[in-house]
Amino acid sequence: MKQQRHQHILSILQAALAAADPAAAVRRHLTISDANVLCAGPAKKYPLDRFKRVLVVGAGKATAQMALAVEKLLGARIEGGLINVKYGHGCPDLKRIEVNECAHPVPDDAGWIGAQRIAAIVEAARKDDLVVCLISGGASALLPLPAGSMTLAEKQAITQKLLASGADIHEMNIVRKHFSAIKGGQLAQMAYPATVLTLILSDVIGDDPSTIGSGPAAPDATSAANAIAVLQKYGVDVGAHEPVETPKPGDPIFRRVQNLVVGSNRLAIEAAKEAAIALGYHTLVLSSFIEGETRDVARMHAAIAREVVASGQPVKAPACLISGGETTVTIRGDGKGGRNQEFVLAAARDIHGYPHITIASAGTDGTDGPTDAAGAIADGLTLTRAQRAGLDAADYLARNDSYHFFEALDDLILTGPTGTNVMDLRLILVR
Repeated sequence: MKQQRHQHILSILQAALAAADPAAAVRRHLTISDANVLCAGPAKKYPLDRFKRVLVVGAGKATAQMALAVEKLLGARIEGGLINVKYGHGCPDLKRIEVNECAHPVPDDAGWIGAQRIAAIVEAARKDDLVVCLISGGASALLPLPAGSMTLAEKQAITQKLLASGADIHEMNIVRKHFSAIKGGQLAQMAYPATVLTLILSDVIGDDPSTIGSGPAAPDATSAANAIAVLQKYGVDVGAHEPVETPKPGDPIFRRVQNLVVGSNRLAIEAAKEAAIALGYHTLVLSSFIEGETRDVARMHAAIAREVVASGQPVKAPACLISGGETTVTIRGDGKGGRNQEFVLAAARDIHGYPHITIASAGTDGTDGPTDAAGAIADGLTLTRAQRAGLDAADYLARNDSYHFFEALDDLILTGPTGTNVMDLRLILVR
């Protein structure tokens, strides 16, 4: 029965990943009419004959597949371009758009050099050019262009401190925008007066274009003072560096800019729901807006699973509960793991002794933290098996070492890079 539930988890996850395919998302929102007009979304139209050049730039874990869809659609109309993607997330089939692989979540020299080249392409755009900008999850780290005199090493240190502090994605991106020369609408500022069409695959709760990838082409309602407040909240020192201000809503530069969200976590959740129903589960979507400290969120999910066992509420067994979103981990130990693996390890402790419950969590990009795993799976007997193997779950959790815990039990979810990135997916099965 355990093997069946694990297989069902993987089948549901695969359906979710298929629905979040970046190329398909682009194709659903971008078409060319017989009159050589590029249609972006339900209403916006771009007569291609009006543009001398089409340039494609971008950054994010999913942008290689997005670029492939754009290249197949626009073909020889594209003069050139460059995208920054995470190592291992490239695409060898691209012909006109160059791919630069670099580090995530802490930026490296390759990302910095790529960001400089992207900025140069955008700054060279003219009024009669169309700049297609592709943004997906991970773009904030993959587009590192520190503002002013800040060095990449200093930017790396700030990123590492915020990641370890438990800052959420919104707080992280407020700081990133105001210590960057390209984020928070500054890419649009560079491109002006060219026309900018930004296609976005969302990895943030609420799908706000100004937060996704730190909104390189979106107006920024946050301020330098907000960035300082985040740094003070988490005790992060940036030395003598001052945050820069970013273009705000209402700035005339955005009259020539469209930010179009082409895909999000909701697509993956709906596909997971349909797959679970097809497998015979009574299925309930808890929320696609889940955020907060990972261990607290894990305990809440485990409590709901136990309620299904005890009372058949909020849905009777066989049940599948689904949630999406993105939690945060406050790092206190020196172990290896990610928020999805930590979620499952924390939940495993609360479902111990409930053999009919299985819980999984996975990053839709195929990588969870600095590991090669997307996430992990646990059930009510996981801790029993761990004890037999000499593994102390509490100790592994205290050291933030969920990866090695689940590796020893062969319960990691290993998908490899998926080509997409729409936050996390959590699944609970109760038989």
